Amino acid sequence: MFERFDTPEEIFSYKLGAALSMERQLVGLLGQLEEHAQREEIRHPLAVHREETLQHVANIEHCFTLLDELVHNPPCGVVEALANEGKAMLKKTDDSLADVVIVALASEAEHYEIAVYEALIANADARKATAVAKLLRENLAQEKHALIVARTMMKTILEQGIAVGANA
Repeated sequence: MFERFDTPEEIFSYKLGAALSMERQLVGLLGQLEEHAQREEIRHPLAVHREETLQHVANIEHCFTLLDELVHNPPCGVVEALANEGKAMLKKTDDSLADVVIVALASEAEHYEIAVYEALIANADARKATAVAKLLRENLAQEKHALIVARTMMKTILEQGIAVGANA
């Protein structure tokens, strides 16, 4: 859609579309991670965040409506790379250690998402797109919470023993 960016609004629209792709890709990735997780205390938060991520998709789609722009979604190379790295690591990792890979990947994704939303919000605020910024702030708040949950999951893994059954 964009061959060249000539205005800040075009850059914002492109990045908003990339965020839409990011969230759509993450819905699938979270589902895959949930399937590979060995512990229920890891699976459950992944399922909860997958549902939140579906709402993030809807929020971003609504942002395009509020801006009266066509929805576009260029691929998000960062999420693709994270997913590929995670899949490759899970193939090389014993199932009893899969949760370590999963939680690390979840944490990395949350850091990236937080950075994306912070930039989008700054842009929306500069455009005085208050309703758009509000939706993006909702997504950001959930991403920040998901990062806290990922940190808690890592602490749980370390306290219980990294490998499933390690303390058994």
